[in-house]
Amino acid sequence: MSAPVRVLVVDDSAVVRQLLAGMLARAPGIEVVGTAADPLIAREKILRLRPDVLTLDIEMPRMNGLEFLEQLMRLRPMPVVMVSSLTERGAAATLQALALGAVDVVAKPRAASAAEFDRSAAELAARVRHAAQARVQPRRTAPAPAPPRALAASPAARTRLIAIGASAGGTEAIRQVLEAMPAEAPPVLITQHIPAAFSRPFVERLDRHSALRVLEATDGDPIVPGHAYLPPPDRHLGIARDGAGWRCVVVDGEPVNRHRPAVDVLFHAVARHAGARAIGALLTGMGDDGARGLLAMREAGAATLVQDEATSVVWGMPGAAAKLGAADEIVPLPRIAARMLELSRREAAA
Repeated sequence: MSAPVRVLVVDDSAVVRQLLAGMLARAPGIEVVGTAADPLIAREKILRLRPDVLTLDIEMPRMNGLEFLEQLMRLRPMPVVMVSSLTERGAAATLQALALGAVDVVAKPRAASAAEFDRSAAELAARVRHAAQARVQPRRTAPAPAPPRALAASPAARTRLIAIGASAGGTEAIRQVLEAMPAEAPPVLITQHIPAAFSRPFVERLDRHSALRVLEATDGDPIVPGHAYLPPPDRHLGIARDGAGWRCVVVDGEPVNRHRPAVDVLFHAVARHAGARAIGALLTGMGDDGARGLLAMREAGAATLVQDEATSVVWGMPGAAAKLGAADEIVPLPRIAARMLELSRREAAA
């Protein structure tokens, strides 16, 4: 039997500390080794208790969570799950925390029914267990990305599309991929597992970091080159044929693989309606969502990639796809954008 995941809970609210610690203590396979009211206390307890995972609030006295996280990832990197408030300010700070190296994010629990409380507790425990498996590296200052090169009047932008799926670690992986895409790139459709409250700020952040126009899809939107589309909060994203091209399909639907949006929904739709005219990439993430959809894309003639284990925060989703035989290639994250563009040009010329 494997050892339990040892967790330290850090939050300035005594009520929230007690609530989170209680939720986690009741979960199988998790041991709460301590709590801390601020980062300075947390720093001492990390050294003494050696937890496997930290849950971390952002707004705290003496040192805020972002400052603490930046120091932690530079000096003693470890898996961190952010517990964030459902506010615009909380969403922006949480995305910054993910950029600094946090593995995942959950919404801070609120007063709710017994059923909602149980769901929140199960979600928190699942994310902590998965975070314990994450590959966390010391933070280093990365060089600024080179400006994306133009696509020299490639017909690929008009005849191909790219579909990307990700989960834990994916907010930064997707940002890196889109930063390397030129403004003339084929259209990109993206499904990232992210709490609904953080979805729109995530889209806005990607738009600031990309030469593409990144936007939240509306049902019926035409899919055009130079644009990247993500689903609205808590909705699935798919596509449908529209003459020689495609349009976005946004639906409520039931969760798939426990997720809404689900990567499998996007990939299966792309397999049906784009087939060999598509390129699929499954990036870092927990679980196996997207693995079967990527296989469907490959069987429909699409080129398929998965992120390699060495550059993935969690090699769950890409690893599951590789085991299924869904991947044509296993590619390091820094090479994924360039490889997708190479494939789009090669197929367009075929």
